[in-house]
Amino acid sequence: MRILKWLYPGMKVKRWILLSAIGIILIVLGTIKGVAEFRKYGIPFLGVIFVLFGTIIIFTGIKRMVKSFITIFMPVEREKELVDIIYKKRQLSRGPRIVVIGGGTGLSVLLHGLKTYTSNLTAIVTVADDGGSSGRLRQQFNILPPGDIRNCLVALADAEPLMRDLFQFRFEEGTELAGHNFGNLFITVMTKLIGDFDKAIKESSKVLAISGQVIPSTLKRVNLVAEHVDGTRTYGETRISKSTSPINRVQLIPQNCLPTDDALDAINNADAVVLGPGSLYTSVLPNLLIKNIPEAIESASAIKVYVCNVMTQSGFWKSIKKKMLRR
Repeated sequence: MRILKWLYPGMKVKRWILLSAIGIILIVLGTIKGVAEFRKYGIPFLGVIFVLFGTIIIFTGIKRMVKSFITIFMPVEREKELVDIIYKKRQLSRGPRIVVIGGGTGLSVLLHGLKTYTSNLTAIVTVADDGGSSGRLRQQFNILPPGDIRNCLVALADAEPLMRDLFQFRFEEGTELAGHNFGNLFITVMTKLIGDFDKAIKESSKVLAISGQVIPSTLKRVNLVAEHVDGTRTYGETRISKSTSPINRVQLIPQNCLPTDDALDAINNADAVVLGPGSLYTSVLPNLLIKNIPEAIESASAIKVYVCNVMTQSGFWKSIKKKMLRR
């Protein structure tokens, strides 16, 4: 029987099971002795001593047994942090349910701060990125861009610092992998192995032991298009970010993309929905162009917050200024 494996040599459990059993026997004997003493003398002195020693022995046995289990799953150097880790997780699990919508570096920075107050965090991330390592992987492997999602995973990670550094490691120039990020490559490989980008993110979340969840706003491969005031169009998030021509509107191609069910569920159950920080046209609005997401935000009972950038962006401020003047 599988339960008998606990009695195999080297398990470092048998001795503590035996010690706990001795403690139980002492408590039983102490109780019986105490009752007899109480009836005869009125003071159950020996009985109390037996019960006290039995309780101490049981406590020691259980403590040592738990420690044997913990050392298997947890590094020795973090063993002393166990109580703090458990307390922190219990406290954070009672925190508010917060949904953060956006992309870019601003979203990951916000998540890094919010995770100290609650573990009930959901990041809904744009998948319109087409530049850098993400853009190259998107074209070569026909997957959604992993860069912004990787940043959010690392921001919410409870894993060892070395694991977080590993996911953020970028290969240097002069190699075939120049410019690529290990975390992006990891998510790409995971997607190819599993065959599903959404599941690959969930598996990567387990590797980093994140507090909360990271969800792509849609599983469709989308491209961002900006229509400028002068009637011209710019295709692609990277080109839009570099453009200085005032923007009139943005749209996704293909249109009418559906969101993930997890994204809608998170918004509907949220206590607060936060938009931004990040580029308005390339990080925040692409998520709001996904079908049903704006309606879900509007109908949700959650508090809605928009985090505005502290700096203006070339071309974008001109767009807003011209629209205000027209009014």
